[in-house]
Amino acid sequence: MKKTILSMVAATLVSVSAFAQIPNNSFENWTSMGSYSNPDNWDNLNSMTSSMSIYTCTKGTGGASGGGASYLKLVSKNVSGMGVMPGVAVCGTINMTTFKPQSGFAFASRPQKLTGSWQYMASGSDAGFVAVYLTKWNAGMMMRDTIAKATQSLSGMAMSWAAFNLTLNYMSSATPDSAMIIFSASGATPVANSYLYVDNISFSGTVTGIKNNESIIANTTVFPNPTTDNIAVEMSLQKTSTVKLQLVDMTGKVVKEVNVGEVQGKHTSTINTANVAKGTYFLKIMANDALETKKIIIE
Repeated sequence: MKKTILSMVAATLVSVSAFAQIPNNSFENWTSMGSYSNPDNWDNLNSMTSSMSIYTCTKGTGGASGGGASYLKLVSKNVSGMGVMPGVAVCGTINMTTFKPQSGFAFASRPQKLTGSWQYMASGSDAGFVAVYLTKWNAGMMMRDTIAKATQSLSGMAMSWAAFNLTLNYMSSATPDSAMIIFSASGATPVANSYLYVDNISFSGTVTGIKNNESIIANTTVFPNPTTDNIAVEMSLQKTSTVKLQLVDMTGKVVKEVNVGEVQGKHTSTINTANVAKGTYFLKIMANDALETKKIIIE
């Protein structure tokens, strides 16, 4: 029995350890797709551009100091009939219709930073980016809550391997159940030949509680609820914050958005819902990086 219990504990520890890691974090594992290879666990646009024998995500050889034999090489390229396709990779999946990240990987830790090594260069007015999102499924709201995030624009250049670290900004004291990491050589309007190389990424440190946005939004009240024509949002902000309100349907589509602007102290905003279809919605109240979500019923 003792041996069985020890074996179970060991298996649990291995499972937890594996659960907390970034899949294929040094980009050593690649799967051949015939005419090209894809990094395991990292989705990209090669399946779309391969018909033109062009690939925006490829395997670099050599890697950063202290790394393995390969690294992630993202290059935005002009593809006939498609325009400039961004060099982008997501640890998870990409929606091939919208080109937006769709899902991440199982993750149940609260790290302080994402670290690694990179090289990058933006062509013209382009600006690549790195983004990290930690989320948790909210069964009551039937949606994902953002627990923490980190984003960084990559305008300019780093022509040789350089270390980077992105500090995660926590909006909740909850433990996430999923993580998504996005690397992109280009921004919203891709420019050909912008590139981003990445190697040896990992999470480091541990965060307890809420580091940066604790109590930014306080005493939030939404009324009337249920409603027909208008929703009043009453809030109290502990410091000057840029506030935005979004009314989101059950599929995640934003049906109404109000950019309130900079607010401090007590404030009331109104959203007109007269032309919104009856049903259940979620109201997202965003102040800087803090977020509160309320369930709204429109009759």
